[in-house]
Amino acid sequence: MAFLRLDKYLSDMGIASRKELKQLIRSGRVSVDGKSVLLPETKIDCGSIVSVDGRILKYSKYHYYMMDKPCGILTATEDGRQKTVLDLVTDEMRRMGLFPVGRLDKDTSGVLLLTDDGEFAHRVISPKSSVEKLYYAKVDGIPDAEDVNAFEKGLILGDGTHCLPAKLTLQGDNTCYVTVMEGKYHQVRRMLASRGKPVLELRRMSIGRLKIDDALGPGGFRELEQWEIDAVFLSN
Repeated sequence: MAFLRLDKYLSDMGIASRKELKQLIRSGRVSVDGKSVLLPETKIDCGSIVSVDGRILKYSKYHYYMMDKPCGILTATEDGRQKTVLDLVTDEMRRMGLFPVGRLDKDTSGVLLLTDDGEFAHRVISPKSSVEKLYYAKVDGIPDAEDVNAFEKGLILGDGTHCLPAKLTLQGDNTCYVTVMEGKYHQVRRMLASRGKPVLELRRMSIGRLKIDDALGPGGFRELEQWEIDAVFLSN
């Protein structure tokens, strides 16, 4: 059995700041297995039923969320001048210490993962994990078979950046799908631009087998279920 101090348990859940939690507990608003607990340092079993003001909590050491990142928002934890993805979430989620997994540039929308699990984030980002990221792109021009072959071989960009082999799927017009297994700076945009097909619109559709939940809408978010977390590491 895993045991934690009650204030640490509540802190991990983002209920309030550590200072606020002590007052919350001492005021009798927290119960464990149906009994009020007044000491922040009380050790409790992580499997206990903990409630705050009657709201039952489900303990998780780490947290995993999907967001439909809208265009015009920075993928960062904070910025002094511009709005970031963490400005879109609740205070409770910010207190969990969430951060974005990888980056979507300001003008790209789509599925973005938020977590407080550093090991998970590293696995998703690392090319060694071979996690596929699928993008829908609308471009200026018509992608063709030569572009497909160039992507399959692996592009070398103008600044000498080497890109791993990627998949370009044609749609018969000025749209296409691009699948990559790495996340270099503005990579998909730069890859398409290097083929004379500058991007007009870009949206990330999936990470592994985890597809964007269109019901979220721009800026929407929700916590992932375990099978969805596992799906991130499954190939299509």
